[in-house]
Amino acid sequence: MSSKNIIYQVLPRLWGGGKFSSIDDETLSYICGLGATHVWYTGIIRHATTVSCEGCPASNYQIVKGAAGSPYAIVDYYDVNHYLADNPSERMSEFEDLLKRSHNAGLKVLIDFVPNHVSRDYGRAGMVRKDVVPLGGKDDPTVHWRPENDFFYYPGQPLVLPVDGQNYYENPAKASGNCYSPTPSVNDWYETVRLNYCDFRTSTWDKMLDIVRYWCSKGVDGFRCDMVEMVPWQFFKWLIEEIKKEYPDVMFVAEAYCKDSYSKYIHEVGFDLLYDKCGLYDSVRSVVQGEGSAESISWNWQFLGDNQPHMLNFLENHDEQRFASDFFGHDGDRTFAALGAGLLRNTAPYMVYFGEEIGERGMDREGYSGLDGRTTIFDWWKIDSIQRLGSYIHTGQGLTGKESSLLEKWRSFLRTASLPAFSEGATYDISYCQTHPSFDRTRHFACLRSDGNELWLVFCNFSGSPVTATLEIPAGAFEYLGVRETENLNTFSRIEVSVDGYGCHAAPVI
Repeated sequence: MSSKNIIYQVLPRLWGGGKFSSIDDETLSYICGLGATHVWYTGIIRHATTVSCEGCPASNYQIVKGAAGSPYAIVDYYDVNHYLADNPSERMSEFEDLLKRSHNAGLKVLIDFVPNHVSRDYGRAGMVRKDVVPLGGKDDPTVHWRPENDFFYYPGQPLVLPVDGQNYYENPAKASGNCYSPTPSVNDWYETVRLNYCDFRTSTWDKMLDIVRYWCSKGVDGFRCDMVEMVPWQFFKWLIEEIKKEYPDVMFVAEAYCKDSYSKYIHEVGFDLLYDKCGLYDSVRSVVQGEGSAESISWNWQFLGDNQPHMLNFLENHDEQRFASDFFGHDGDRTFAALGAGLLRNTAPYMVYFGEEIGERGMDREGYSGLDGRTTIFDWWKIDSIQRLGSYIHTGQGLTGKESSLLEKWRSFLRTASLPAFSEGATYDISYCQTHPSFDRTRHFACLRSDGNELWLVFCNFSGSPVTATLEIPAGAFEYLGVRETENLNTFSRIEVSVDGYGCHAAPVI
């Protein structure tokens, strides 16, 4: 198996019939066929929603964003969402069956770990596990803060929600997930309650350790950890060390945004992977939108240094706008320069968001989410392109001509990424030494990849116009990459490549 990790993110709620069973063997075979090594099931753990079943009452609609609810407003860390099950009373068994199917297909499974906040009605309907003291179960709500409390309180002050005709009551108010206030704004995470962490071990730490251990015991292979910078790093260092004593291969992925803290989170805290959102993603997006220079791609890897293999690169996820949306790249056909710069540039893992590979645009005007270029995480919705993709997976038909063409290009790029030169090889950035006028440093990026045997050239054209560029390769590149020069590669070689607008050329030189 390739050492290039590819994570495929999917919201089961929005796939097929919206059930665990919708992710069947054919679906998993398709995901594997893309080259994925991991699948991240988003929105598994039971969260606040406006639908109910026996034992799972609906939450008050005023503390649910959308009708379906946010996957990050947890009501029970030890349960899964009843609406994902064909038989809600057997929901955990159905999730375990999905785990088995995924593992049998050769995929490792990630789910979300949400350490910073819970739903406002967390625990009110009871929890599946009766042997566990819920968060806040022993709190003293007469004080704003104390180390032993799991939540922050505002004694004598009721919660004021940013809604008309409030009928949800909380007194004393608890601090919301992203702000310390009894009166959160409409732009705040007002549907959630912030957890109280200290930079030393408390009962909150112990409760969260038990939660992660519980999911590891189910066979979950890793966790995408939500908003890690809102929780003391000391907690994560302790948590990861404790879990890896029992489950050494479990992967921890950090949603982190401060580039200056990358080294700390990798080498001191112990995360396996970090989002490179504020690095490569932001750089590539600015180039795609004509606001930044392709030189920033080089500047980013120079900043990262040895941390590069620990970065998780991507163009899309549930928080970001779809590349093909009117807010970003406008068209899936324009993806490939940006894809090549993230997927083929180094050995760092890559994440694909479901439907990205067929150009899903995220331009539906969904309920709470609205028309924002994102795929909703708050609403019940049927995405036309995803429905067509499901038909294609099961019948071989259903995609439009453009979607089929995009999918084949994606498959080609992902296959290339699995080759030793890319999954294991070294990188030599040659953008810096280009002097020929055909190379525009603001719109072009070029590098060499090699495992010591094959030598590949990657050229990304962020311009909308096709280009024929003459690229110079310095002699030092061959020595650095461990490639022996041949007769057609002289001391300072020149190679001519032709690339379509927004395209990426990736081909062996020798």
